[in-house]
Amino acid sequence: MSSKQTAQYVLWLDPQQPLAAHEHEQLAAAGLAIRRIHTLQDLQSALTDGQALALVIRHDSSSDLLESTQELMKRIGVALPVVCRVERRQLELAVQAMRQGAAHVLAFDDWSLEAWQATAQTIQSAHQAAVQARLQAELQATVKAATASSAYKKSAAASAAAPVPSVQRSVVYVDPVSRHLLALAQRVAQANVTALIEGPTGAGKEILARVLHESSQRARGPFVGLNCAALPEQLIDDMLFGHEKGAFTGAQKEFKGLFEQAQGGTLFLDEIGEMPLHLQAKLLRVLQERQLTRLGSEQCIALDVRVIAATNKDLRMAMAQREFREDLYFRISTFKLRVPALRDRPGDILPLVASLLVRHGQTGQAFTLSDDAQGRLLAYGWPGNVRELENVVQRAVVLCNNQHIELHHLMFDDAAEMMVSQDTSGFGKIAAYEPLPAPLHKYAPATLNSAANLQEAVKSNEHQLILAAIQTTESRIEAARKLGISPRTLRYKMARLKLDSAAPAMAFAA
Repeated sequence: MSSKQTAQYVLWLDPQQPLAAHEHEQLAAAGLAIRRIHTLQDLQSALTDGQALALVIRHDSSSDLLESTQELMKRIGVALPVVCRVERRQLELAVQAMRQGAAHVLAFDDWSLEAWQATAQTIQSAHQAAVQARLQAELQATVKAATASSAYKKSAAASAAAPVPSVQRSVVYVDPVSRHLLALAQRVAQANVTALIEGPTGAGKEILARVLHESSQRARGPFVGLNCAALPEQLIDDMLFGHEKGAFTGAQKEFKGLFEQAQGGTLFLDEIGEMPLHLQAKLLRVLQERQLTRLGSEQCIALDVRVIAATNKDLRMAMAQREFREDLYFRISTFKLRVPALRDRPGDILPLVASLLVRHGQTGQAFTLSDDAQGRLLAYGWPGNVRELENVVQRAVVLCNNQHIELHHLMFDDAAEMMVSQDTSGFGKIAAYEPLPAPLHKYAPATLNSAANLQEAVKSNEHQLILAAIQTTESRIEAARKLGISPRTLRYKMARLKLDSAAPAMAFAA
């Protein structure tokens, strides 16, 4: 910690284990000045002096201590962010603590400088958010009082128009790579420059774009997004730049394009590498001149919009292939940020799972995750990134019993790793994902990845699914039910694919 920085004063409540000297030094190096508290009575005395910025507690096997400290702070009118230290294997406690309002959760035995620096940053952010909320409340009270008197109408209007920084949404950036990216994004946000976000599909490019918006001076303005790959080029043109009434057949009223809708805020252009070339030229002109003309109009409209673009393509390669304009590339890439794939930031995986369980579980549900399930989540390659992780979590929420997620509740999207395992939750056999057994590999066709066209790919995939159903069921009726077809249709498809139902590896009773 720099000598110019002031240490953050933090209360430390751990009735079970005292701080060792080296642990105290590590906390000091992270910028935390610790005051040890032994009882709730000591905590009440420490809270009344108003100097502490946060409270760190040891979250044991129950939430009693967290609830007690929150009730105490509420009773004496003090609101401090609470940091919970939880055993690594007790993911359900981490989820429960987040639901109960903990500002930050970290592993009980994690004494790394990086982890506690991140904790210090969270404490500082929570403190700043509380100060901003208090200032906003005071401003609103001032405006309300001023409007009661006609002598202060002008002053009240000026105060109401004064910008108040918005509180940033909660995002999961726990891995050191992600924390570095977040810190860089927050610095870029303060500079009103065009940014280009690169990264694979599903990695969270739009989340980072929202961080850029919400950390900037434009946070009170709108955030407007467009996926350039999701619309035909004629619609993209109209969506971006708008039109006047009567500009074309069916234009019964004027339409403000997304540039105008984003005035004073941020326009996010996702998958910009898919934008047609003639629209790239029009976009370049708008970015250069900071004004546009609606279709069917001769009047120029001045723009005050920050543009953030995102792509999963290599735009330099696209430029070499004359699919993307070089001048537009340099216009939108004033500052480039790269979102790494989920497999390259493993420290985010379990915190994301905890966050997604809170989001997708029903209110009041506390999920637990077995050690095997945690290990599988960490070992999986996540080709679909965070989007695939969310799918896996949602499936697990549906399939698990008593809110406890086991290994066999994890259903991944990689069909090459699918096998069927026995589930004891009452659902019968469900798909879990591990390497296929040797007999199934023996009969699986090798043409799936090299299929020459869509018809061959569909046929090959159907072949694999039928083989998998036959291999993992005890009767033809059960296999047909698993595939969602009738036994007669299954017999037809087997004959069509020239399967030998009498083969030893696939023998079963009808």
